[in-house]
Amino acid sequence: MTKRILAVLLLFPVYCIAFSQNVNRVKEPAIMREFYRQEIIIPDIPGYVTLKGDFHMHTVFSDGSVWPSIRVQEAYYEGLDAIAITEHIEHRPNIAYLTGDHNTAYEIAEPEAERLNMLLVKSSEISRSMPPGHLNALFLEDANLLEKEDFMDAIEEANRQGAFLFWAHPGWDAQQPDTTMWWPVHEDLVNRGWLHGIEVFNWDEWYPVAFDWCNEKELAYLGNSDIHIVASHRFDLEKYHRPMTLVFAEERSVKSLREAMFARRTVAFFLNSLAGPENLLRQLFNESVTIDKPFREDDKGIASVILRNPTDLTFILESEKPQYNSPGKITIRPRSSVIINCNVSEGVATLLYNITNLHTGTNRTLQVELMITKD
Repeated sequence: MTKRILAVLLLFPVYCIAFSQNVNRVKEPAIMREFYRQEIIIPDIPGYVTLKGDFHMHTVFSDGSVWPSIRVQEAYYEGLDAIAITEHIEHRPNIAYLTGDHNTAYEIAEPEAERLNMLLVKSSEISRSMPPGHLNALFLEDANLLEKEDFMDAIEEANRQGAFLFWAHPGWDAQQPDTTMWWPVHEDLVNRGWLHGIEVFNWDEWYPVAFDWCNEKELAYLGNSDIHIVASHRFDLEKYHRPMTLVFAEERSVKSLREAMFARRTVAFFLNSLAGPENLLRQLFNESVTIDKPFREDDKGIASVILRNPTDLTFILESEKPQYNSPGKITIRPRSSVIINCNVSEGVATLLYNITNLHTGTNRTLQVELMITKD
């Protein structure tokens, strides 16, 4: 009897281990995706921090297909700093299945934004036929008060709340199928001080004419995703970042974000292109690309120089009249360097280029001078 009890006691630890491991359930954590934030390397410019934002997106609380907290998570993992969930005021196809009002998406997303240190802007989209089309209102106090029969009353209420309003997808073919036009109502809104920006890129299209509108009417450039489905199902994130707006703010806060947008310190970033005010694009280029001293020079004064770009921006430089031995086109890809040759026999070479993917107007791109010295 004693031997039998001893045998059971000796086997007891084995039974415990088998029970704790559950041999009928084998965990394979390697199959699970490792979640991490993909940082987007874009430099700050003098006096400001660069915030990456997407200020046009939807959830199930209008005509999107995801929950508000998912929008926050997507943006965080894709490297953004700020987002606005802009549910349609007038278009809520899921209302039969959901309770809540025009502020609900923000309220659901807010705790997740706080957990992930994301800047979340309370916003909505005033969605009317053309004119005036769709207008997104950012930095709202109460989106419910925008539910007005007359669109001008809705716009006035948004401005009463101190909102930043921008014209969304002005060239959307559902509203402007033939050409992208500026309407008298938009002129009226500018004159009243009620329109503050234009979305020059939306979803998968851009509107070159809108660059000049931003310049002439003193409106901010914006580029946004207008995402409705899962972001990774819509955009090829292995090749490109999602469309976004770069905002140059004094600090990383919603208050500073708002001040910067009203001050028009914004640039649209889409595909491998940038569009915005000339001074901001020039500062971005200057903070991104560095020029080394020549590392070799032949007896004719032709030197080899390295241009370095540690950022996630692309710069395509083209010259109408390249100097002898200097390249007519230089592509400086993200996180890369290139070697170019130039004549420094007189001590310095000044190379003039247009950066063809940095748009400062409808038919204008940023012009830069590369100064290369031999010493």
